[in-house]
Formats: sequence, C-alpha cells, structure tokens
Amino acid sequence: MKYLLTLVPLILAGGACAQQGFPFTNESLKYAINYSSGLSLGDATFSATHGTSGGGWEFEASVNAAVPGFAILDKVHASATDELCTLQFTRDLSNGSKKTREKTTFDEKTGKGHRVTTMPADGGETTFTIPTCPRDALTYVYYGRRELGQGRVPHAQEVFFGSSYWAKMDYAGAQNIIVKGKSTVTDHLVISVKGPKSDFSFEVFYARDAARTPLEIRVPAPAGTLTAELAQ
Repeated sequence: MKYLLTLVPLILAGGACAQQGFPFTNESLKYAINYSSGLSLGDATFSATHGTSGGGWEFEASVNAAVPGFAILDKVHASATDELCTLQFTRDLSNGSKKTREKTTFDEKTGKGHRVTTMPADGGETTFTIPTCPRDALTYVYYGRRELGQGRVPHAQEVFFGSSYWAKMDYAGAQNIIVKGKSTVTDHLVISVKGPKSDFSFEVFYARDAARTPLEIRVPAPAGTLTAELAQ
C-alpha cells in the first residue's frame, strides 16, 4: 500500500483550455520505476478522464513492479466532482502475499464515508466521519497539481487510502534534474504522509508547464531509492 501511495505525485494547473494535460484535457502518464542501482523494477500509470455528460473526473493509477521476493500489483480508481471532492474510491491491491479489495463511498451531505472490504473476506464494513469536500489520496494528487498550477502550495489535509492519513506538501525550491538527457528546471516538493501505522516522506519534481506534470518521484527504500521517471 505504501508504494502506491508514495507513487502518487501531487500537482495541477490553471490556464487556457488550449493547454494540454490535466485539468485542460484527458491525460495518461506512464512512469518507469527503477532502483538506485539502475535495476528496472516495473512501471506505474496515472490517468485522468473528464466526464462527457455529467461532468466530474475519473482518476486511475496502477503499479506493476517487483523487487526480489516481493511483487506489487496495485490498482486504484476514484470518481470526483469538478471541485475534486471524492464521490467513490476503490482499491485492488496485491503486495506480496497481502491482498486488499475494497470500495469506499463518500456522502458529503451526511458527512459520512462508508467502506466495504471484500478482501480479506473478514474485512467487513466501516462507517466514518468525513470532512467537507473529502479527498482520497489519488484525487489529492490531482488537487495538488491544480493548486500548484495556480501558484499555491496545497495546504495539509486529511486524505483517505483505506485508513485516514494526513498529507502535507513543502516547497523545496527550484532544482535541475536530467530529463531525457537534458538538464531541466523543476519545482521540487517534499510530500509527508502520516497515518495510523505510517510516517514517511518522498520527493516529487514537477515540470514548469501549465499542467504541472510530475517528471520524477523519488521514494526512500531500505537499501537505496526507488525512482519513477516519466516515460511518456
């Protein structure tokens, strides 16, 4: 779960409709995941699709990666309003021998969220209190992009990824990284995530385009760093 959550970059933008990428057009981004040694571990994909009739956004992220003795095959999907308030969030995770499958619905009118876990079989159902305009972790990714695109660093807030987490973004300044063989100026942010059993941080490097495209994500690992680089 931690790996999918941390591969979740946080960006967005504002501007004219002629711009490309989220939130101006539908978007699909693929990342190559590598270890600090250069070993290829797999890939991750993020997509955003705007509703053609009722409005709102559909977000999806998947990770297909493996380290020795541990395979990661995760997929999450979120439905959100145009204001990027989550309506529904599903998780289908396979991290080694641990598997999780669940769906959470968010009812802002009642201020309640309802999670149904079908895997493991004894997961049951949970009802919990949610804030105004609740956001799951994936929707928060895109909300963050929109805020950065409008010149604001997203404020710290509660996000949901099964359990409730506290997510915070700190701007670390401009930094040059190598993108497709060229030195590129990016906006460097450090994202901190804290939950019931988790407390970690990772780095994201955003392009200075209108969509604030995440170019690279760096996640600390026990014996090095996992890096996700934009492939297309």
